[in-house]
Amino acid sequence: MDSKHLTTLEFPKVLDRLARLSDFSAGEERARALRPATEPQEIRRRLDITTEARALLEERPGLSLDGVHDIRPLAQAARRGRLLLPPDLLDVRDTLAGARALRRTLGRLKEQYPLLADIAGRLRPCADLIAEIERCLDEQGEVRDDASPELARLRREERAAHERLRGKLQAIIGSPGNAAFLQEPIITQREGRYVIPLKADFKGRIRGIVHDVSASGATVFVEPLAVVELNNRWRELQMAERREVDRILARLGGMVAAREREIEQTVDALADLDLALAQARYAEELAATAPTITAPGRPLRLFGARHPLLDPQRVVPIDVVLDDETHVLVITGPNTGGKTVTLKTVGLLALMAQAGLHLPVAPGSSLPYFEAVYADIGDEQSIEQNLSTFSAHLTNILSFLDLADERSLVLLDELGAGTDPAEGAALARALLDHFRRRGATTLVATHYPELKAYAQLTPGVRNGSVEFDPETLSPTYRLTIGLPGRSNALAIARRLGMPAALVEEARQQVAPDALQTEAMLNDIHRLRVQAAQARDAAYAARVEAERLARRLRDRWAAIEREREEILAQARAVAQEELEALQAEVRRLKRRLQAAAVPLEEIGAVEQAIAALTDELETAAPELTEIPLPPQRPIQAGDTVWVRPLSTTGQVLSIGADGREAEVQVGPARTRVRLDMLELRAAPRAEP
Repeated sequence: MDSKHLTTLEFPKVLDRLARLSDFSAGEERARALRPATEPQEIRRRLDITTEARALLEERPGLSLDGVHDIRPLAQAARRGRLLLPPDLLDVRDTLAGARALRRTLGRLKEQYPLLADIAGRLRPCADLIAEIERCLDEQGEVRDDASPELARLRREERAAHERLRGKLQAIIGSPGNAAFLQEPIITQREGRYVIPLKADFKGRIRGIVHDVSASGATVFVEPLAVVELNNRWRELQMAERREVDRILARLGGMVAAREREIEQTVDALADLDLALAQARYAEELAATAPTITAPGRPLRLFGARHPLLDPQRVVPIDVVLDDETHVLVITGPNTGGKTVTLKTVGLLALMAQAGLHLPVAPGSSLPYFEAVYADIGDEQSIEQNLSTFSAHLTNILSFLDLADERSLVLLDELGAGTDPAEGAALARALLDHFRRRGATTLVATHYPELKAYAQLTPGVRNGSVEFDPETLSPTYRLTIGLPGRSNALAIARRLGMPAALVEEARQQVAPDALQTEAMLNDIHRLRVQAAQARDAAYAARVEAERLARRLRDRWAAIEREREEILAQARAVAQEELEALQAEVRRLKRRLQAAAVPLEEIGAVEQAIAALTDELETAAPELTEIPLPPQRPIQAGDTVWVRPLSTTGQVLSIGADGREAEVQVGPARTRVRLDMLELRAAPRAEP
């Protein structure tokens, strides 16, 4: 897609926000380079990756790529022979170790997150390189003594030489005969060699090499001749150690260079995972949902769409819903009423969806994929080309006039503006007809009343309008599909204080047909608002009724469970007592038999016990369902719930057959079967 149109729709600003949500530089670069896909399979794959990443972050909120680095430049530098320092090598280790952990984690979760696991499968952790860096370097970046046998030997000898040197110097400054010569009884360093501070007046009293003089000249820093050889040996061992450390670092750098290809593959996969997690975070930030992607020519259906760059506390969600037959939407309404924002919202959301981003829309939203998005919005076109506003807009439109087709989205702001209104309206209509014939999904914002009639009379074209509140003199930013925008000039003038006589005089100058049309539009708008309010009230009442019904069912179920538990406990107690009694009977029977009691008496006892057992079992009957208490017969004056209408009403009378009732519902009366009514309140008693 043309980057000019992406910029017009502010897509780069979305990418900037996405980049700030990434964890490392390669992911940030990937975010800023993101472009909309044009193949439906790729678009859906990207959206699915974002969906998986959101689910993964919900399951593992702390998951991130924090701590990994773009180590590709280090691998390239090592290949060119540059010595990698310990911090560089630790970055390599941390990145590869992070990649290894991610590969293991997502590998175990492959069934839940197959797309993310596929990306993680491209990671090449280079376990041997990780192990060797960890063997040679500690966490502070120091080369370990056991990084090589030679380094271990050199460091042992260096420590011993250092101890001998310090011991000799300590003996010199500790000698009572030298105390008067010392500026301070300390050992210090100059130019990498150990020295002692002597008073300048006594510098010849201890023979040695002067390495420095204090700023005041009162102190000279002398390396006594007695320690020169010891200093030399210590310095030689230091340099040998440095050479061995460099050799070890060069060997590790060579291992990094040898794995350059695997490192590039790993960082590339890490960048893809970082982008997926950034997209998931952005989706959560926007409270976004995954849209459904449909074929070109299918209707655009965006519910509760919000512009992602506007303040979420102030932006007004809009519904942009076109049917199968509509390809062109003509949006009219007042200035600053939201027409341009509507165009930008639709265009930007289309670009975001095709880039794999979830959208700030309500569930159920869908849109076709577009191979191209063309936008002519604003006046940023070429002032330096010395073109007028009209010429600049027209030049831009001509650049895609014959490119737009059924796989294109065309967004035109104030089409035909900047020239004679009659000619501008005619030109705008011709352009819209052109895009309609080519099958392009086209949204246009305009002030021309001629385009309202065109949209009303032309198949495939619909009117839309942004609302304006004449009482507050401010736009509501809501979009209404199916109605053209109303003219508010006279109402605004009156509200701003223009004398009524002047307003009426102006009204007389307006064509009668226009006034009638405007009055009709006002009535339609008013009725639609009332219908929407009634619908919202009915929906709220239905939700409340369902909530109360759920509470009643839940309470009834809880009572039933309590009853079952009580009876079950009673049965358990009775069963325990019965079993105890039976055991006692068996014991008595054995005692009676042992006492040679006649069999007839034993049989009589057994019959009595059997009768008692039957009585106990009868005392714990099977549970039966408790029916809801029946309501009393409905009568005139009752408040009832009318199930077919999902609202309440008042019973006016009961039919002669006793099967129907006449019910007052709002201003209307209707007859409803009694079994469709639920009693809500008894009639009031007469005073």
